[in-house]
Amino acid sequence: MCIRDRVLADPAVEFVIVAGRPDDLAALLRRALQSERHVLCVYPPGPTPDIAYEADMIRQDSGRVLLPLLPGALHPAVRRLAEFVRRPGKEGAASPVGAFRLVEMQPAAPAGVDGKAAFPGWDMLRALGGEIAEVSALADGETAQPGEAVLASGRFTAGGLFQAMYLPGGDAELRLAVIGDRGRAELVFPAGPHGPAFLDWRDELGELREEAWDAWDPWPALAARFEAATAGAAGSPSWLDAVRGLELDDAARRGVERRRSSVLDYQEASEEVGFKGTMTLVGCGLLWALLLLLAASYWMPALRWVIVGLLVLFLGMQLLRYLIPRQKGGKE
Repeated sequence: MCIRDRVLADPAVEFVIVAGRPDDLAALLRRALQSERHVLCVYPPGPTPDIAYEADMIRQDSGRVLLPLLPGALHPAVRRLAEFVRRPGKEGAASPVGAFRLVEMQPAAPAGVDGKAAFPGWDMLRALGGEIAEVSALADGETAQPGEAVLASGRFTAGGLFQAMYLPGGDAELRLAVIGDRGRAELVFPAGPHGPAFLDWRDELGELREEAWDAWDPWPALAARFEAATAGAAGSPSWLDAVRGLELDDAARRGVERRRSSVLDYQEASEEVGFKGTMTLVGCGLLWALLLLLAASYWMPALRWVIVGLLVLFLGMQLLRYLIPRQKGGKE
């Protein structure tokens, strides 16, 4: 028995951190979840959203906590900048930049996961503007390549736009800006997302205002969010951050390849969604089978009864979702 299996077999182990080579990460995550332990997983867990969907379904069955190691949105400077976002027509505290219009982000160039471009910063964009409804992206070539320049833009579901410039050689500095109808507030991390941070904006009188934060250790914040999730605290961060990040990566890559916007159709990663996908595949296969049987029935009339039987079987499978009670419980 390897060290990993001995650790997962130890009843005293309550949670594990999943990390490893990108090629092995999906299998490691699956094994950790099946052992019914609370799991912290490095991000991204894979190049496509499929592994995130599968992990979430396993998590729902086990009832354990699953969180990605995504600390960016937890930074106190990012949370402070989020306070500047005020939607037009919404009541609440006034923002020094006015009604929210645009978020600008300048992070590092896309990383590489199994040869696919992975775009950093989606968690911070979502922390500022909410869920993203549409993404378009442009690159110098026909596909988005790791380490190359990519320009991404889109709109938030609740209103407002974003623009992200992924630039080669920009691994150190990170910039975020919230732009409203009266001005802008800009947050700069000169030494990267864990280094010192500086926020500046102008007040209603045009006076320059500044705030600063020292270098930041993300582990206390990650530990606090993990403890909140295991305690069942409402509104605690969730695996949804990883799911959305991988979906947005996929949408940005499609935008580069197809030269058009990708609209995000968010669905809960659940057994119901899996059932719908399976039924779609079965329905397509059944349609082709019925066409073949219908043609063959010209020479063998008895095959018409087989066609009727297949139709009744497929309709019966559709009824399963109504006959089997749906599991209760929210997402983590």
